[in-house]
Parts: sequence; C-alpha cells; structure tokens
Amino acid sequence: MAELAFSAGDLAQVRFVVSPMWQVVTSFRLLSNHTDHTDHTDRTFASPAHRPWIEQVRPRVAAAGLHRGWLAGLIPPAGFCPYFLNPAPTGAAPTLAMELAAVRSASADRIRRDLDHLAYHQGPLDARLRSLHHDPDTRLARLTEEIHTYWELAIAPYWARIRAALGADVFHRAHQVAEHGAGHVLNDLHTAVRWDDGKLHLTRRSRPLSRTAAGPGLLLVPSAFTGPRVPTRVAPPEPPQLVYPARGTASIWTPRPTTGTDALAAVLGRSRTRLLTELDTPASTTQLAHRTGLSPAAVSRYLTALRDAGLVSAHRAGRSVLYARTAAAETLLEAATNA
Repeated sequence: MAELAFSAGDLAQVRFVVSPMWQVVTSFRLLSNHTDHTDHTDRTFASPAHRPWIEQVRPRVAAAGLHRGWLAGLIPPAGFCPYFLNPAPTGAAPTLAMELAAVRSASADRIRRDLDHLAYHQGPLDARLRSLHHDPDTRLARLTEEIHTYWELAIAPYWARIRAALGADVFHRAHQVAEHGAGHVLNDLHTAVRWDDGKLHLTRRSRPLSRTAAGPGLLLVPSAFTGPRVPTRVAPPEPPQLVYPARGTASIWTPRPTTGTDALAAVLGRSRTRLLTELDTPASTTQLAHRTGLSPAAVSRYLTALRDAGLVSAHRAGRSVLYARTAAAETLLEAATNA
C-alpha cells in the first residue's frame, strides 16, 4: 500500500480533469484484456456493461492493425504505462488535439526514461519502440497519428455520451466537495483509495509514493474504462494523477428509449428522426440503409442534412464512415421522449 501525504497547500491544488488521452490509454488496455471475469492480478478486465462497446470496436481496431501497432507495445496488458502519454493537462477539459500536442512536445529524455522503465518491467522493446527510443522526434509524429486513428475508431463515435458522463461525474463530486469536503470525495472514488489522517492511501499500489517525489497537489481524472485498479502517474514536478471510474458509465452503452418522437418527426421529418434513433449505435450509411429500408442515397442525403444541423458527426473507419449522434442530438431526443 502506498501513502501520499497532503499539506493544506496540496489540498488547495486538488482539481478534476477530463482527459481524452486517459480515455485512450484506459480503453486500449481494457480492449486488450477483454474478458468477462476478474482475477487477483492487476489486469484491467471488462465488465458486462462494456461488452457492447467492445463488440463494436474490436473488429475496427483489428481491421486497422492497431492491435499490433504503437499503442499495443506502449500499453501492456498490465503494469507500467509510459508517462509521456499522459502529460498533466493545463485546463479542466483539454481537447485531444491539445493533449496530442503535449505528447509530441515530450522531451527525448522523458521518452527514453519511460521506455527503459517499460523494458525493465515488460522485457525487451520491439523494433518499433526501439526506433522511438533512438529517434523520438521523428517517431512521435507516427505515434500520435496512430492515436488519432484509434480515437476516431474507438472513442470519437461515442464521445458525446462519454463526455456527458464524465462531466456529470465531475459536477456531482464538486457538489460533494462543497457539501461534505474533499476528504469525503476522496474516500468515495474507488475501493482501492482511502483518505485518512491527512494521507491518501492506495491499497493496490505496491511501489511507495512520497510527497517529495510526487509534485504538489493532485489531479483527479474520471474515466469510462477503468478496471479493478486505479491508474496513477507520478512524474514530478507535475502533480500526481489518479484515474478513477466515473459514476454512471454503464449507462453510456445502454440503449436509449426512442418512443415518443412524433413531435420531433414533425419538425425534422420521419426519415431524419428515424436515422437519429437508429444512431443509438454508431453506424455507416450501408448499415443504416439496411436497418431502415431507406435507399443508401436517401440515407446519405439525410445524414448530410443532420450533420449540417450539428446533430450528427462523421468518423472515418477504414474505407467507410461511421455516423454518430452529437451531444445536441442526444439532448433533443431526450427532450422529445420526456415531453
């Protein structure tokens, strides 16, 4: 068990951050370790709630060859993950582009130290990671390109729902801080985290964690994809980061009710409304045509209109394009079904 001491100054610097890169890291590990069971190791296992996401995403990731790419080497099934993948965010809600820029700006020394540490725990680096160790400046561009591809395949089509769940978690915990204090919230993050006597206890972390070696404050990062362990990042002088499971993430993958949309259909038209309800799961034009009985040309035309209205987003998946509802569409459908 590790213990992290807090001064009054450290408590004053505790803050929440919604990090796209942490969603990338935790989701890729979850996908790599897909099973419906848990054991006593530190592997990250999928709960049944994640099964719909895994079943949809795994074939896309395999078709793109990402299960054998840069991320597969950098994010092992368990244990240490290179710190340069998750630099400390400067704001509360950085975009993926902002975080990828921070990854690309990592120093060669930081990258080589992380890779050496990875090799110490996981064994010799593969050829791709050896090339990153030798020439970080050139190889980082390829790595961030792959991360962006993975994001488009695995996260972006679901980001409106994920982002809403993470934001709701932060809002709830901020309210709890105001009502009960920071200690109450720290005790409620995860069964492996306990606040007591001015210290944060991480019961499943084997390595020691001293404040002098951790940097000031603490960044609390909600994730939709964490498992039985609580990932941490400790790279002073940056504040330590602690990734915890966001509340209500199971509902992200639960189909939403689509009844009572007649009023919305009167405004958007029945075909456009039908497509929005079908996009409870991200889908291509061909898939939507098959589900609805509309012609592919009609589906394409309606999707273009919905995209122009900000109700649908498009994401490249190999040779096809996946369409997904935006946060505005989710709000619109929820209002229509609750009216």
